[in-house]
Amino acid sequence: MNINTIKTPCYVCEEELLENNLKLLDYVQKESGAKIILALKGFAMWSTFPLVSKYLKGCTSSGLHEALLAREEFCKHNPHAEVHTYSPAFKEEDIDEIARISDHIVFNSPNQLFKFKERVKQINPHAELSLRINPEVSSSPTDIYNPCGIYSRLGTTLANFDEGVLEHIDGLNFHALCEQNVDALEEVLVAFEENFSKYFKGLKYINFGGGHHITKKGYDVEKLIRIIKEFRAKYDVEVYLEPGEAVGWQTGTLVATVLDIFTNGMNVAILDTSAEAHMPDTLAMPYRAGVRGSGEAGEKKYTYRFGGNTCLAGDIMGDYSFDVPLKIGDKVIFEDQIHYTFVKNTTFNGIKLPSLAIYRKDGTLDVVKEFGYTDYRGRLS
Repeated sequence: MNINTIKTPCYVCEEELLENNLKLLDYVQKESGAKIILALKGFAMWSTFPLVSKYLKGCTSSGLHEALLAREEFCKHNPHAEVHTYSPAFKEEDIDEIARISDHIVFNSPNQLFKFKERVKQINPHAELSLRINPEVSSSPTDIYNPCGIYSRLGTTLANFDEGVLEHIDGLNFHALCEQNVDALEEVLVAFEENFSKYFKGLKYINFGGGHHITKKGYDVEKLIRIIKEFRAKYDVEVYLEPGEAVGWQTGTLVATVLDIFTNGMNVAILDTSAEAHMPDTLAMPYRAGVRGSGEAGEKKYTYRFGGNTCLAGDIMGDYSFDVPLKIGDKVIFEDQIHYTFVKNTTFNGIKLPSLAIYRKDGTLDVVKEFGYTDYRGRLS
């Protein structure tokens, strides 16, 4: 791919890398018997759904709009795909449409389940209901992504479990991981089974949630397969996994252009992108995005601080070094910027949203979406 021809800023998803991830996830499905569905909160590039739907069994959504996207754009390529919808609290004005378009509805608390169960079943008798559990065990690397942290609002703890839900539910869900290996899942399962396995009889499925870093190098795929097979056999239930990041992991980049270079105690390069607006997860997690061809500050001869093109003082990507000096007009490639980026980006400062492109397996670059002023204006009034 000739990056010099790319109009920036632009997210570029590489089709071959995405399919490699999907093939690995499909291997887990076939060997373990589990069903893997795409978590749209982490990866929602629906222009890739013709490919993704060949491998995964459906989507899990976090409310009405994601559920609509799953139904409209995923299921048209795979009519047998499932739509799972969860929310910490469903709204009265949304629940009827959610019921119509969802195959599975996940309630966060017994209160919500009791409130909406009859209404859902009247609208969609085939919808399966489940309750999200908080297993109260997690080794999440950061509090902002720890659904089992102290005072968490996500899921029902054992102390708040109401056995009255059992006659109404088809499954139980938990989500306790964040970019973690199978050992973390194993730890969670110990607590989950100890506290809730007495309620498994008669259930159709258990959903292990997301955060499984299956496609990351070094992940113990065979151990995951073994754990799932043993769990399914032990409790006679189906098992779901719902990764988002693992689908988009290392499948693409954010390409930017150097707009200006100056010195203020160190070399500063201003780019036509933004950490705050276009790479929000780098600040929220936080983590330092890799830049192709760079090293740590001082590692190579020429070091630059990369700054975003907004007025936020903290809109900084980090300090990077290079073997040769940068020039205005050079392209900068931020690695692994396809998951948790454009699903969370903003038009802060009126900055232009990066285009979305797919680098096809045949070597062509397909720019599937460009953004402009109307996208900024349309979010305001």
